[in-house]
Amino acid sequence: MLEMQKTLQDKYKDIWKPICPDRGQEQLLWMIGEIGEVIDIVKKHGGDSACRDENLRGHLVEELADVLMYYNDVLLCYGIPAEELKRAYIGKFEKNMKRW
Repeated sequence: MLEMQKTLQDKYKDIWKPICPDRGQEQLLWMIGEIGEVIDIVKKHGGDSACRDENLRGHLVEELADVLMYYNDVLLCYGIPAEELKRAYIGKFEKNMKRW
C-alpha cells in the first residue's frame, strides 16, 4: 500500500502539496476526519449491520480505505519505510503477547 500511495503522490506532484514532514500534521487531521466517517457508519447503523448489509459494508470498507490512504501519506511525510513500521509493529505485538 505504501508503494501504491507513493505512486499516487508522484502522479499528482504538480497538483497536490509535496510530501514532507510539514504536511504530516495536515494528513493526520484528514485521516482523523475519515476515521470519524467510519465511526459514524458504525454508530448510526451498528456493527452488525455494517458487517451484514452489503451496501453499508461497501461504504464502511471504502471509508476504511480512505483512512489507510491518509495513513500511508503520513508514513511518507515522515519518511517511515515499511520495514521500520514492521519492526515497531512486531515489537508491540510481542509486548502485548506477554502483557497478561
